[in-house]
Amino acid sequence: MCDDIFYFVGMEQVPFYSLDYVGRDLGPALESSVMEAVRSNWYIRGSRCQAFEKAFANYCGAKEAVGVGNGLDAIALMLRASILLGRLSEGDEVIVPANTFIATVLAVRAAGLVPVLVEPNPDTCVLDASRLEEACTARTKAILVVHLYGRLANMAAICEFANAHGLLVFEDSAQAHGAAYECHPERNAERKAEGSSAAAAYSFYPTKNLGALGDGGAVVTDDAELARMVRMLGNYGSEQKYVSPLAGVNSRLDEIQAAVLLAKLPHLDSWNARRREIASRYCTEIRNPLVRLTPVPANPKSHVWHVFPVFCRRRDELQAFLKERGIETLVHYPVPPHLQQAFAGAVSRGELRHDALPVTEELARTELSIPMGPGMSDGQVAQVIESINAFV
Repeated sequence: MCDDIFYFVGMEQVPFYSLDYVGRDLGPALESSVMEAVRSNWYIRGSRCQAFEKAFANYCGAKEAVGVGNGLDAIALMLRASILLGRLSEGDEVIVPANTFIATVLAVRAAGLVPVLVEPNPDTCVLDASRLEEACTARTKAILVVHLYGRLANMAAICEFANAHGLLVFEDSAQAHGAAYECHPERNAERKAEGSSAAAAYSFYPTKNLGALGDGGAVVTDDAELARMVRMLGNYGSEQKYVSPLAGVNSRLDEIQAAVLLAKLPHLDSWNARRREIASRYCTEIRNPLVRLTPVPANPKSHVWHVFPVFCRRRDELQAFLKERGIETLVHYPVPPHLQQAFAGAVSRGELRHDALPVTEELARTELSIPMGPGMSDGQVAQVIESINAFV
């Protein structure tokens, strides 16, 4: 018998994330939507992309959405657009949470800006607004908030600080589709009243809460001028075919992915509701003193549980223990951006700035993501809970 395969009576294999629910919930509707796009013979920036942009902007409570190639491009393009509009300058510093996927930092660098890494709140794992003051210099011009794991950061405190210091605010919402202070159609009314960002970047990677069947992304904003600039930059710097006043790139949401997203968008709220049901069980029923959970936010709609993290000083042992019981897990993220080889020497060259980051490094040593997704059965959820509680 293979060493990494174990059999336990009454236990099933629990994948970290399964996409089976997409076919179950959408069935022929998804196939029909895709085949209509295929038969249209128009595959780039056609009617389906336009329809999805309008629908997603409306869903987010925003005026504009621009489809792009992926989430990293969405961040880089909204920052580059801000430079071209004179709101930022190359070499400006942008505060970024140190506890994030490397794509956030890569995108800031790609736009010609300098990431300044700031520690997260150790409980919520998202940007700690109380640390912004110490990170600011005369070169700091913006804050890029990351809504990690699906949890909205404290935008009220962040925007209050930004307004007081004349900083722009941007959002990396790659993991936070549907997270909001209020329900649709006034999804972000309270949030906008407290202060809002210049733009938010989304990823539609297949495993996101709203995922395509390939890569995709979007920039969402109320700023028509910024949206126009992002659209031009993602289309070779062009609005008119073969005429490029800007040095742009090729980053566009294709028609087939737009068709997939259009079919899936109406189901997003119900899928997020199922994630919250699972998270509620985890938070209530996981009672192992060796395992720490992040707190449930006061407003449950401000968290969509893209990932459910637990923290354990014996993380690797816990992961192996769960694997023996057929439960697949992942680590988000084992190597924080500032320790990646990609950024070796970046601080000395002035391309990256940060102080000591013990909170970020501790999270990287202890984080373990357990199964989460709308496709999970109640039995699978119970199996995960029982197995974690059995770890000693």
